[in-house]
Amino acid sequence: MKKVLEVCVDSVESAVIAEEAGADRLEVCANLLIGGTTPGVSQFKQIRKKCHIPLHALIRPRFGDFLYTDAEFQMLEEDIRLFRELGADGVVAGCLRADGSLDHNRMERLRACADGLSLTLHRAFDVCKDPYQTLEDAVALGIDIILTSGQAQDCRKGKEILSKLIVQAGERTEILAGGGVNDEVIRQLAEEIHTFCFHMSGKKTLDSGMAYRKEGVNMGMPGLSEYSIFQTDGEEIRRAREALDAK
Repeated sequence: MKKVLEVCVDSVESAVIAEEAGADRLEVCANLLIGGTTPGVSQFKQIRKKCHIPLHALIRPRFGDFLYTDAEFQMLEEDIRLFRELGADGVVAGCLRADGSLDHNRMERLRACADGLSLTLHRAFDVCKDPYQTLEDAVALGIDIILTSGQAQDCRKGKEILSKLIVQAGERTEILAGGGVNDEVIRQLAEEIHTFCFHMSGKKTLDSGMAYRKEGVNMGMPGLSEYSIFQTDGEEIRRAREALDAK
């Protein structure tokens, strides 16, 4: 039985915490609060030096949909080549057509760029039109992993579709359950739909070390404090690891 606990991280500190807490591999990204974007080069290099488990780099140039311009797609190809040179074990990417289908031609090109690396189709899968056909398309393209919540806000709500996808995929590709994962969800889904591959962030909020705090000036998303720092919670990852190992 294959068991995987993947943790997505957007800082060097979070990566080290996740590995020490029992993660099997890391998805390295930036800007987790907006679903993740491509990590910085220096960030990835530091994580590569400090961590000894597989690292998969998220390749996503911006927040929003997965219908990319030609310039954005060129960034995807170049970033895959770059992170392969930097020592990534895999990359995480996805492109859709305007009609909600998987962009076969572009994904084929990304598969070629990622030659020798694991390729994960990320949660673009969760906003595609037909998940069952998209799974077949992904298998035909040689995609190694599909990260999905079962086309729901979280994988608990999407467990019926997840269950069908796991059966359909068989041994052909790894179905990686993500979205709202914690130790309780792992126990539930392992029991109910027999899935043992999970993706989580396990974030907690830290208070900034700034003593002086300027009020009324916001650098980004309204309502989000500039003095809150999000970091992987080692205890939450350990509980998830224990829950998965117990199955």
